[in-house]
Amino acid sequence: MSAFLSKSARIFVAGDRGLVGSALVERLQKAEYTNILTRTRQDLDLSDEAAVRKFFADARPEGVFIAAAKVGGIHANNVYRADFIHENLLIQNNLIWASHLNKVQRVVFLGSSCIYPREAPQPMPETCLLSGPLEYTNRPYALAKIAGIELIDSLRKQYGHDYFSAMPTNLYGPRDNFHPENSHVLPALLRKFVEATQRGDKTVCVWGSGNPRREFMYSEDCADAIVHLFETLSKEQLDKSEVGKAGWSHVNVGTGTDVSIRELAEAIAAATGFKGEIVFDPSKPDGTMRKLLDVSFLRELGWKSKVTLNEGVRKTLDWYDSVKIN
Repeated sequence: MSAFLSKSARIFVAGDRGLVGSALVERLQKAEYTNILTRTRQDLDLSDEAAVRKFFADARPEGVFIAAAKVGGIHANNVYRADFIHENLLIQNNLIWASHLNKVQRVVFLGSSCIYPREAPQPMPETCLLSGPLEYTNRPYALAKIAGIELIDSLRKQYGHDYFSAMPTNLYGPRDNFHPENSHVLPALLRKFVEATQRGDKTVCVWGSGNPRREFMYSEDCADAIVHLFETLSKEQLDKSEVGKAGWSHVNVGTGTDVSIRELAEAIAAATGFKGEIVFDPSKPDGTMRKLLDVSFLRELGWKSKVTLNEGVRKTLDWYDSVKIN
C-alpha cells in the first residue's frame, strides 16, 4: 500500500485512453485502487483552463497522473512543430496548476527521454538535462516537456509540494498509435511488416540507415514502474539523491538496454512472419544516433524492468491483430 495515499483515494489519470494512461489505469486497478477518475476528451478538454479548474474543484482528486499529451514520431514532431509545443504547454500547465490550486497531494508528470541533449552521455543520467543542444526534429515537444519538469520542480521548491516527474523511454504496447507516418518507430514498423506479410511483399523499406540505437519499453512495464514510484518515492528521498542535489526532481524510467533500428526491424519481421528483404533508406532522417536512459536511480529505488523486447512485441502484435486497426 502507498505510504502517501490510501487505496480509496481519488486518483485522476489524465490521458487514460492513451498508451501509457490506459496502462496506468489497469495497473492501479490491479493494485486495488478503488476510486480512479478518468475523463474522455469529449467530457473534458484539457486545453481549456476554465474547464480543467472546474473539474478539479468538483472532483477534488488527491492524486494525479499527467499522461495526457500530443505525441508522435519523428515525422509528426518535425512537421507539426507549433502544434506540439502549443498543445502540450496548454495541457500540462492547466493540469499542474489546477493540482496546485486544489492542493492535490501527489502529482506525477510524465515527460519523455527526448528532453536530453542530442549529444548527451550514454546512457543518459537525469543530471545531464539542459547540458547541451536538443535534437532539432523534436525540439518543440522536448521544450514543452522541460517546461513541465521545471514547473513541477518549482512547485516543490516554492510550496513544498510532493510532486515529481517521470521520464519514460520509447514506449509501445496496446492502444498505441499505429499511423504509418505520425506514429513512433516501433508501432509504425509493426504495422508496416504486418501489412507487407499479408500482401506477400518481397521487401519492406525502413527509414534511415538502421544504425541508430533506441531503448524500447512495454507500456505495462512502464506503468508498473510509475506506480511503484507513486507509492514509495518520498520528497526527502528525492531531495537527498544525486538528482535532487543537482536541482531536479525527475526519474528516468526505462529498461537499461537498447537495440539498433536494424535489430528492431529484424525482431518485428520475425514476429510477424515476414520472409522478404529489409531495405533501409538512408535519405530519410536517423534522428539522434543513440538514446539510452541511465536507470541506476530507478533501480536504487527498488524497481527493474521485467518485460523483454521480444515478449513485448509479441504481446503488442497479439493486441494489434485482435482489434484489426484500419
